[in-house]
Amino acid sequence: MKAKECIEIFNTCIRTYHKTDDVNTRLNNPFPENSINNILYLKSWIDTVQWHLEDIIREPNIDAAEGMKIKRRIDKSNQHRTDVVERIDDYYIHFFKDIILNENAKLNTESPAWVIDRLSILCLKIYHMKEQTFRKDVDENHIKQCSFKLNILLEQQEDLSTSLDQFLIEVSNGEKEIKVYRQMKMYNDSTLNPILYTNK
Repeated sequence: MKAKECIEIFNTCIRTYHKTDDVNTRLNNPFPENSINNILYLKSWIDTVQWHLEDIIREPNIDAAEGMKIKRRIDKSNQHRTDVVERIDDYYIHFFKDIILNENAKLNTESPAWVIDRLSILCLKIYHMKEQTFRKDVDENHIKQCSFKLNILLEQQEDLSTSLDQFLIEVSNGEKEIKVYRQMKMYNDSTLNPILYTNK
């Protein structure tokens, strides 16, 4: 699964979400269940919905109860996002399970899935920054600044894509090892978060 293929799936998901542009839209994943494409699409959907929840919660006059409800939904989404990222790493670990590492094989600072996570967020940034360049209610300076930022994001996407593809080639050649450390988030765990386990 090269970076270009991931980006295509992410962009398809983002465009589909914006047909309704509603955080309560039901996910309709077009890919076979448990396939890597299905997991990538799910990842992008979670990110896209959460992007818009993060916008909504910044409404200055939001009702406090509604704001807390959205904040809890964002917390749940963050946990779901992490779980899905780890499923993507599981895919790569299984895919490369028969690779024999070279004696001098090196480690990477990130696993493949966390690089893909960054690609997913970049696709969202690019989509929404591009939207800003088409606005009719802003001055020319706003358009110019957003166009400049968009070009940086596109360059970043290209560089990150190249890095991911190179990393996977190195893994397939036994030159780099995929080593995964689970996130082990504590705030959602009723046995680890003191606020939760002292209020049972």
